[in-house]
Amino acid sequence: MGATDEWLAAAAWERRRTGLVRSLASRGSGALLDLAGNDYLGLSRDVRVVTAAADAAHEWGAGAGASRLVTGTLGVHRRLERRLAAALGHEAALVLSTGYHANLAAVTALADAGTLIVSDAHVHASLVDACRLARGPVRVVPHRDVRAVEAALSARTQPRALVLTESVFSVLGDAAPLAELVAVCRRHDATLLVDEAHALGVAGAAGLGLLTDAGLTGPDLVVTLTLSKSLGSQGGAVLGGAALVEHLVNTARPFIFDTGLAPAAAGAALAALEVLLIEPALAARARDRASQLADGCGVPTTAGAIVAVPMAGPQEAVDAQAAARKRGVLVGCFRPPSVPDGLSRLRLTAHATLTDADLTRALAVLTELVPRARTSSEAGAVPGDADDVAQGGGES
Repeated sequence: MGATDEWLAAAAWERRRTGLVRSLASRGSGALLDLAGNDYLGLSRDVRVVTAAADAAHEWGAGAGASRLVTGTLGVHRRLERRLAAALGHEAALVLSTGYHANLAAVTALADAGTLIVSDAHVHASLVDACRLARGPVRVVPHRDVRAVEAALSARTQPRALVLTESVFSVLGDAAPLAELVAVCRRHDATLLVDEAHALGVAGAAGLGLLTDAGLTGPDLVVTLTLSKSLGSQGGAVLGGAALVEHLVNTARPFIFDTGLAPAAAGAALAALEVLLIEPALAARARDRASQLADGCGVPTTAGAIVAVPMAGPQEAVDAQAAARKRGVLVGCFRPPSVPDGLSRLRLTAHATLTDADLTRALAVLTELVPRARTSSEAGAVPGDADDVAQGGGES
């Protein structure tokens, strides 16, 4: 056995010892009730979205065929970018192959050696990895702590600063204090990057995210999002000023050296966005279903469609997830090292398509398997420290 084989065996043994083994399981197409996926509005199977995906594939082919800067920029990409920018109130948008790539592209292109990066301790792993790849120094601040952000910005010696947050956080489902963060960043001439992955399609009166809902726009704001959750497709995007998008096209390696988004995915996302714009009640329905799930499990209602249910430990969470699956209900299971606060929890995701019968069935299972939340603080966030950036939150 070689050194690499020995290392792999030791790592596998340690995962088994600590109850942190992960495996892939096919969802199948049977009668399982899905409270784990992120298709918040059920649009991945909407006939309008599926038809648009097929039409785009017939028009442009199965793949983009090249990077966007070679021959991989297609008409469907440009239409999607224009529609996203207009709908969310930005000058321009740039579509990438994944939401992960969108975060990598935005952070690495904006943060050079003269940029201080200030990151909330609970940001998604894609933003954590972006911090690792960026050339600027990184300061991780406790979760949702605006005063800590201001202190970091006040003490900076770098000429520029980039502050990172999610609008609706992917593990706990809580909302960032966006208005306060915008004000702090503007006082200190810093750029604020907001990942709206779990807000678009769910949060805000029209389901267009928390920034748009609050009317917070401007050249000092950068928005990243995914097309794979509420829009039921695949891909990601960066939105902001025209100068930002021009900079990304010329400098962002995750964009420059990656094949363009598949035409079917772009067509589906464009159709899903149109559905959201004409049916904003879908967002309200997803939030209502999430509130009902939270009430049934005895945990606080969150800002979007995520319901976080704390568990005693990783094995308890795994056992509860397995027991729910046996009874026909799929739930998420978040545990170290994928959670930023070190707590294990079941993560439920509500969908606008859940019927009353679905909710009754789900709660009948969940109320038997999960403990009632012991205190609101246990269900909430524990402030992070500098070590949190090593892992990041979410398994989206």
